[in-house]
Order: sequence, then structure tokens, then C-alpha cells
Amino acid sequence: MADTGNKVKFNIKNVHYAVIEEGGTFGTPVAMPGAVSLSLEQQGEITPFYADGIVFYQSASNGGYSGDLEVALVPDSFRKDVLQEEEDTNKVLFENANKNGKSFALGFQIDGDKEPTLFWFFNCTATRPNVESETTEDTKEPGTDTLTISCAPDANGDVRAKTQKGVEEGIRTAWFSEVYEKNKEQA
Repeated sequence: MADTGNKVKFNIKNVHYAVIEEGGTFGTPVAMPGAVSLSLEQQGEITPFYADGIVFYQSASNGGYSGDLEVALVPDSFRKDVLQEEEDTNKVLFENANKNGKSFALGFQIDGDKEPTLFWFFNCTATRPNVESETTEDTKEPGTDTLTISCAPDANGDVRAKTQKGVEEGIRTAWFSEVYEKNKEQA
């Protein structure tokens, strides 16, 4: 029996974001420590076409993914870079309803029983997190922040990149130093 790579997956970590700059280039990835969970649901549907009394043709659409990223605390860098909160000279952050957030790439790692799988989603937008907290009782239970994220196809139709068994170690090592994009020969 051939070795097929991972049999199971667990544990999200190494979450990064990279702002999409004017002209469509990606900024330098920035770490978002404290990943708790990620749940991205595919967006799309299967559309059947009936002829001759049967499903004659079917097509499946790919609208990307949407869902939630839960982190220990949304870093101020993400609030400023992506959510476009403004910092005044006294280091106070202001959320302005007239500001639109920026699109970004979302990268992360999911561990496996043999090697981690690395991801970049290319065209993401995020909503701001809720403001929530609870009183401390007998134990201190940390609260978390949740970002609702939409990951749409980019202008080329690409939604995400994902490593698999056999990816060169140099690619894995550099994965979070810049957003991985398709080889120019394949684009």
C-alpha cells in the first residue's frame, strides 16, 4: 500500500494575513497569534439541467467560502490594516462607520498526523468582531474574538492554495514570508 500522506487533521495555528494593495499585489504577511478555531463553509450549489426526462447536465458553482475565524484576541495591527480603524496621536483606536475594510489574503496551518497542510485564501473580507466579555467568577475563563470572513475567488478565479504531500521543503519554509501564488508558467 502506497503512503498517501496525512490520514487525519487537527489543530489550527500560524494564522497570517496579508493586505491586498492597490494593483492587486499582496503586502507582507503579518502573524495573528492565538488561533482557536476556523470554520469556512463552501459557497456554491449544484444546478441540474433536465432533458429527456433525466438530469442531462449538471454544473457546480464555486463562490469561495465563508465562515468564522475565532482567535484569542484580534490584534490591533489587523484592526488598523484590514478593518481600517484609525489610531490617534494618543494611541487610541477609532472605529469609523464611514471607513471600508480592506481585502486580504488569509494564511494558516492545519497539522496532520504526518505533516502540516498550509493554506492561503486569496481574496478575503472580514467583519469587525463583537464586543463581548463576562464577569470573573471562581475561575478565569478567557474570552475570544470571532471574525466573520468571506473568501471569494480572485480576478483569475483562484480561491485558495493548499500544500499536499511532496511539496518542496523550501516552499513550506517560506510559506508565511509571502503569499504563495501560482507559478508564472502555469498562470
